[in-house]
Amino acid sequence: VYSGRVPGLAPGTKYGFRVHGPWAPMDGHRCNPAKLLLDPYGRAVTGSVRSDPALIGHMEGRTQIMSRLDSAAFVPRSVVISDSFHWGPDKRPGIPLSDSVIYETHVRGLTMTHPGVESGLRGTFEGVAAEATIDHLTSLGITAVELLPVHEFVHDQHLLATGRKNYWGYNSIGFFAPHHEYAAGGDALVAFKTMVRDLHRAGIEVILDVVYNHTAEGNSMGPTLSFRGLDNAAWYRLDPANRSQYLNWTGTGNTLDLGEEIVLQMVMDSLRYWVEEMHVDGFRFDLATTLGRTADEFDPRGGFFGAVSQDPTLKGVKLIAEPWDVGPSGYRLGGFPRGWSELNDKYRNQMRDFWRGSGTGLREFATRLSGSEDVFGASGRTPQASVNYVTSHDGFTLSDLVAYNQRHNLANGEDNRDGHADTRSWNSGVEGPTDDPEILAIRERRRRSLIATLLVSIGTPLLLGGDEIGRTQSGNNNAYNQDNETTWYAWEAVDHEFLAFTKKVIAFRMAHPSLRRAVWLSGRPGTVHWFTPAGLDMTDVDWNHTLARCVALYLRGGDVQAEAGTTPDSDLLIMFNGYSDPIEFSIPDQIGRHGWNLAFNTAAPGDGGRPVKSTSAEIAGFGMVALVRGGPQPST
Repeated sequence: VYSGRVPGLAPGTKYGFRVHGPWAPMDGHRCNPAKLLLDPYGRAVTGSVRSDPALIGHMEGRTQIMSRLDSAAFVPRSVVISDSFHWGPDKRPGIPLSDSVIYETHVRGLTMTHPGVESGLRGTFEGVAAEATIDHLTSLGITAVELLPVHEFVHDQHLLATGRKNYWGYNSIGFFAPHHEYAAGGDALVAFKTMVRDLHRAGIEVILDVVYNHTAEGNSMGPTLSFRGLDNAAWYRLDPANRSQYLNWTGTGNTLDLGEEIVLQMVMDSLRYWVEEMHVDGFRFDLATTLGRTADEFDPRGGFFGAVSQDPTLKGVKLIAEPWDVGPSGYRLGGFPRGWSELNDKYRNQMRDFWRGSGTGLREFATRLSGSEDVFGASGRTPQASVNYVTSHDGFTLSDLVAYNQRHNLANGEDNRDGHADTRSWNSGVEGPTDDPEILAIRERRRRSLIATLLVSIGTPLLLGGDEIGRTQSGNNNAYNQDNETTWYAWEAVDHEFLAFTKKVIAFRMAHPSLRRAVWLSGRPGTVHWFTPAGLDMTDVDWNHTLARCVALYLRGGDVQAEAGTTPDSDLLIMFNGYSDPIEFSIPDQIGRHGWNLAFNTAAPGDGGRPVKSTSAEIAGFGMVALVRGGPQPST
């Protein structure tokens, strides 16, 4: 590790590194002083990568011969920063996971068309912090925004050549620098800190989607921008059989080697920087299995995870793993340490199946609804380890989930081969837009049932930003290169009825600690009952019936153990009908058939807050009804 001091450098000075060292690709070494390199610890970046053969370390067609073409005219610069930002009395909201509602969103997409955001601030950190944006989030009931990657990233040259961009940003090159294109005023550092401060003032936490598993330098044919030219053999995992090639456990061309001390130190330094200096509240780790690999095996106790567990700066920070990569035995759902939460794709798949009339029966549905104890309980973790979601940036929006059977990704330029083919969606009878009132009614009911199920499930809910206003991507389920109206939120076409319903079910969740409990339901007789539509206890035959699609969940009120302590709650009875036809549900005698009030009905979104006079309820096809007896009620 080399260091030096250059006196007199003023803030704003642009700089890069040239590294003299071995050029021996077959041994993994790719030092080339003709390539100007970004500082891997640089706090700010200016400029963008422009396509040119000079970016490549080797000569065209001769991969073992060093290229002498100078890259300086085609690469960005690191920038010397000043540390003059005044946070004032900034205070982290410190919201327990059990009380969290996470909103996954994109800095640009969230505000690019928002009429309440000043035009010059749209699509920026400043736009996220605008009063109109924060008002929307707070009125919705959001406690944390999870931002798609904001570390400095590079747009792939092959995308730029076709008029597209790396919109999502999973192509990092600077792990200490906020992305320069997201700053309206030109100073991304100040813009980012201001955004965090203003969100904190509104009681909203900031979680960053971080990509420490690979970099924008790609495979052996990719550009030399920073790490490759500094110490290729240390930063990247190389193929032992041919060290001129990279192990590609990420599907992006290269894999960072956190088994190397210098790489692990950089990642830990970066995490601490974003917590200490940038005041963020948590991280969502892209392809987190890669971070825990030693040689090629996954180790949840040593290496990176051991370093995180003992770091006092990261205590209390929210840590969410995407629990897979494309390397050997890469799917690791449930395999991460205590203190970590995980994106639960088993939950996503089951809820999508149930509300399209598919799946394997009710046992799996009930298990996922209850927090997935079978996945997370054995390791001593709480239900909050399960980050429940039905949609995310990587797939259909909620509106598209009920309107398309297949992906429609031709606009991406990959002949519709990209994106998940197994969508687990159902178009409700017609593919795409329709004027048929019956199909539209089914779609709306299913959409409300999906969002309501997410909000009554035990665990940590994550909503895809824009779902609450009816955002569509016209069937594109992999819009990673669509920086346009496909991905920008359509604020001029807000579905106000669905927005109001989403607010209602979020408020319902926050009013009932039974849905936010920090202990598992199993082993607590009398606390939870599952009933058939006839009002009878579910039997093994009922649970194992693969075609069964109706069940009622009863949660007894009283004192409920949440993360923040014991809190009283009312009785809840929630009825689910995954059939297309209506089903009559009887309120069971053993829980008391009287004194119930309607909280919400996904077949009648405006209904609620009134006494239930009957001892039974008809649940519409693909519908869901929640009843409450006694105790606190939501304010909306």
